Amino acid sequence: MIGFEIGTRSGDELVRFVRALGQHRYVASRLHLVHAFAVEAAGEREALADAAPWAKRALGSGAIDPASKDERLYRRATDAELVAVLEAFWGGGAGGAAKARLRERLASIGAAPDERLSPFDESREEDVFPVLVDAGWELLPLAHLDAERHKGAIQAFDDFEVARFEEESAIPPIVTLHELPTLGGVELLAGVDDGGRARAPFVLWQEGHETYLDYVLRGVLRASKIAIDDELAEP
Repeated sequence: MIGFEIGTRSGDELVRFVRALGQHRYVASRLHLVHAFAVEAAGEREALADAAPWAKRALGSGAIDPASKDERLYRRATDAELVAVLEAFWGGGAGGAAKARLRERLASIGAAPDERLSPFDESREEDVFPVLVDAGWELLPLAHLDAERHKGAIQAFDDFEVARFEEESAIPPIVTLHELPTLGGVELLAGVDDGGRARAPFVLWQEGHETYLDYVLRGVLRASKIAIDDELAEP
């Protein structure tokens, strides 16, 4: 996958960035898995009106070991639910109560993270437990782009028909993806400092045709009001 680093941003910018990833016209589907601990800790929010009761049931049933990797501890979340959870921890003026609740839950299962560690660190992803947020979007295949609705991306190619043929002919099939870094306790509790700024650069992971990814990502950055250098480089 291709890593695109948006730099060290404010928590509000990160939330806007994630929101914009789910709102553009090139999204085909999404798969966001959010742990009950994260939903519970986020507290009462309008976007979590369905998710919050689910988390309460999952953690209070007695049938699920909260210290396990039981798939029933995860909710397939909507874009709005994903953003609401992240905003509870990263949004301006937020985070204190949510972080306290999450710290208590993680400590109760012996999984309190070392908050001195750098967040969004790819080298630690295999060791994250529990994974609190695993989120990503699949973009439309090139063959499914509409000549009028998606003409911006189509016109970005030097030869769109060649790119479409290559995608359709590829074995294994080419899938275009946007994925967030794995988010665990360090990322939600210490991803953003007391001043509201991320403690490390945030990386979006991408897969697919670079011209397509570049075009869509530029639109996402504009929508989230994040200015970057023209060079979209790997971290």
